[in-house]
Parts: sequence; structure tokens; C-alpha cells
Amino acid sequence: MQKVCHHELRNAFRALLANPACYHTASVFDPLSARIAADLGFEVGILGGSVASLQVLAAPDIALITLSEFAEQATRIGRVACLPVIADADHGYGNALNAMRTVIELERAGVAALTLEDTLLPAQFGRKSYELISIEEGVGKLLAAQEVRDDKALAIIARTHAGVQPLADVVHRTRAYQDAGADGICLVGVKDFAHLEAITDELHVPLMLVTYGNPDLRDDTRLAELGVRIVVDGHAAYFAAIKATYDSLREQRGIAVGNGLTSSELVAQYTAPDDYIAWARKYMNVKE
Repeated sequence: MQKVCHHELRNAFRALLANPACYHTASVFDPLSARIAADLGFEVGILGGSVASLQVLAAPDIALITLSEFAEQATRIGRVACLPVIADADHGYGNALNAMRTVIELERAGVAALTLEDTLLPAQFGRKSYELISIEEGVGKLLAAQEVRDDKALAIIARTHAGVQPLADVVHRTRAYQDAGADGICLVGVKDFAHLEAITDELHVPLMLVTYGNPDLRDDTRLAELGVRIVVDGHAAYFAAIKATYDSLREQRGIAVGNGLTSSELVAQYTAPDDYIAWARKYMNVKE
């Protein structure tokens, strides 16, 4: 069994951040997928919070998974991964003190980096389902996370949603996270290159971009010139696995597969999102 050196993998990830190139993540969700990604030459993998929620709970990505459940999955991957893995640590599973615990557990699990987002999670009673915490609270989480990091090579990346804020607010927020010592900024919801340029004009830390295949952001050379080092296209590998499982089991039962349901339709069918939405409205008065 090959011994994994987590410190070396963290240094390898920092080398990616320092290199003027753009790297696309492999979606890794278990030890085998991590080995496959490394063997195929991927430079970096990512364990998505949404993927972990599906795999562990068969539940939508609505902050139901706990830190211990997520860390267990990260640990399984960390035992064998020969490529740096980024952990999508959501909101740090609570406040700044919870974020400290999150860093401790995920560092022990062997991840090379983790993202901490400023989304208000879980949804609050009587509030919209997607809101952000204050900049001050986001900065506090970042500072707390850095304090408990034992291996200084572990990268802590601040994540924010650029698609739900006015541009001026995104700029102000990302500057504050940069000043707080974030090793990188992760942006979600960027519309196009003009939007990205306006946000990153004064950012000097490495950038991570969650594009979900946005066709208006498909130019790695231009992304690299703007400081983007890591691109997350989505988690197609895991969704393909869901689809393959469904089709294989249908065939085993003698049920015609045909075109069948898409992976997104399968997720919607088997995670019961409508039930969760109804419960949130009924018991929490959550607004859409």
C-alpha cells in the first residue's frame, strides 16, 4: 500500500496556485475515484459538499450533512489520494468556532485545501433560502480558520457567490477576504469575462472559479491571465455514476433502459427535494 504524504500534496497544490496556468478539477467522491483521477493525470481533485450529501444521505445540498460525516468521507479519500484534494467545507458547519473545528478535522483527513463560504447556512426561519453573512463574520471565520491550521501548507480559500450580490459588494467582500489572509478567493456565479474582470481588477491572490460549464467562461488562457488557477466545471463524474447505476439495475431487473431519466432527473426523483422545500415552508417559513 502506497503511503500518502499530505504535506507534500499540500505543497503541490500551492505550486498549482503559484503557476500561471489554469487547472480543472476532477470530481472525486471516494477512494477509487481519487485514484482514477490521479492515474488519468488530473492535477487536483475536489470533494463537493453537494456530492457528499448525495452519497452519504441521498439528500439535496441544503446543509443537512454534518462535519463528522463529511470528514469521514474526506478521510477515506485522503488515505489513498495521490493528487491534492480540495474539500468543499461549506460554511464551516457553523460559526467561527465551528469553522475552527472544521479545519482541524479536515486537515487531519488529509485534504490539501478547503473552501469556506459566506452563505448563511442552514436556511434561517422566515428568511430567503440564499443569503450571505456579513463581511465581518466572514472575515472572522477566515481568521479563526488560519489560527488553528497546524500545517501552514494547507490552503484556506474564501468562497463567495458573485451572482447574488451587486458588483460593488462583491468587490468589497473579496478585498476584505484577501486582506484577511485568504490563500485564494473562490467565486461562484460569475456571468462572463467582463464580470470577472470587474471583480478581480485589484485582487492579487490566486482565484478559483466554479463555472458549472458556463460557455461564456471557456477560455483557459484568458482565465489564467486574470489570475484563475483552479476551475470547477461541476461533478459530472458522480452524476454519470448515478445514471450508470440506474441503467444497470434496470437492465438487471429486465426493465427496458431506453433513454430513461437523465442524471439530474434521477437526483430529483431519489432525493425528494419537493418534500424538503415543503417542510422548509411549513416549519421554517423559509421564503424562496
